[in-house]
Amino acid sequence: MNKMNPKVDGYLKKAKKWQEEFKTLRRISLDCRLTEELKWGKPCYTFQKSNIVIIQGFKEFCALLFCKGALLNDAKGILKKFGWQAARRIPFTGVREIVKMELILKAYIHEAIEVEKAGLKVNFKQNPEPIPEEFQNKLGESPALKTAFEALTPGRQRGYILYFSGAKQSKTRESRVEKCMRRILNGKGLNDQ
Repeated sequence: MNKMNPKVDGYLKKAKKWQEEFKTLRRISLDCRLTEELKWGKPCYTFQKSNIVIIQGFKEFCALLFCKGALLNDAKGILKKFGWQAARRIPFTGVREIVKMELILKAYIHEAIEVEKAGLKVNFKQNPEPIPEEFQNKLGESPALKTAFEALTPGRQRGYILYFSGAKQSKTRESRVEKCMRRILNGKGLNDQ
C-alpha cells in the first residue's frame, strides 16, 4: 500500500458522514499504488502528478470520481455522468456496496492509470450551452467579471450558464446574474462553499 497523507487523515477524522466508506475507498485507491493528496478539500489520488480519482461526499451518497471517466470503457455501465464533461463518478450509499465492487473499482482505476500513461485527453466542447443574453451583457459591461468568469473551470462556467438559463423570464435571469456576480469575481463556482 502507498503512503497515507496526514492531511487526508485529518479530513477523514473531521468527516461527519461516510467515514467508513471514505476509508474503504482510500484503501482501494492506495492499493492501486496512487499518490494520496488533499486537493480542493477532498482526498485526491494521483499518478505521476495527474489526478486519477477523487473521493467525494454528498448528502445522499458518497462517490469515487474518475477525473477522465469519459475516456474509460465502462464495461459494467457504472460510471455516472453529471455536470463535468470529462469526469464520471460511481455513487455509493454503504460500505458493503464498495467492498462488493472492490475488484471492479481496482480494474477501473488501473484503466484510468493506463489512460494517463497513454496521454489521452478529453475533447471538451466549448460552451456547449449558449450564454444567456442577460449574462452576456454583464460580461460586456465588466471586464473584471469577464476575466473572472473565463478563469473558472469549464464545469463551474457551465453551472452558472445552466443556472442563469434555467429562468424563464428575463427579469429572473438578470436577478440571478446580479446575485452571482460577487461569487464569480471571487473565483467561486455556483455550489462552492
